Amino acid sequence: MYRDRILMGVVGRPHGVRGLVHVHSYAAVPEDLARYGAVRDEHGNVWHLSWRGKGIAELRDAAGQAIASREDAQGLVNRRLYVDRAELPEPEEDEFYVADLVGLHVIEQGTVPPRDLGQVRLVHDYGAGVSLEIVGSQGMVLLPFTRACVPVVDMAARRIEVVLPDEIEVPAEFFPGDGAAEPVA
Repeated sequence: MYRDRILMGVVGRPHGVRGLVHVHSYAAVPEDLARYGAVRDEHGNVWHLSWRGKGIAELRDAAGQAIASREDAQGLVNRRLYVDRAELPEPEEDEFYVADLVGLHVIEQGTVPPRDLGQVRLVHDYGAGVSLEIVGSQGMVLLPFTRACVPVVDMAARRIEVVLPDEIEVPAEFFPGDGAAEPVA
């Protein structure tokens, strides 16, 4: 499912009383979000977006009915807007869509042998920066998606290499049987 659609926007707070909403676009050129035609939300509903000002949009449902009231617009706050992957350009050789990180194998750099941390289960973006939720055999680690923490993303090998910051302590039981991790007090 994640590989077939790409998160391209999020509906924000209402604007005025006639159903307009603020929309945060993740497109390189924010206005391009409307050019993709129909977008779908996480519930599968189809929406058509028309910009009415900078970051302010009118949303129409699949039948062409516009959101007409502030109350209806309020019900759409935080609704994620997805575009079918087929509608988007293929990423360049050393580029990728964030959704492509889900499922990648994660290893820790700087350990001999390199330590297997598991796989990326989710990519979180709460506005303060993107984080990777990495799940191993015994638990979960949340890691900032920065060049310092994630220096290598190898899409061809479906692998990322990470450097754990000192602030992140991974319990020994996260690495069963390898004896490389120190027990956490």
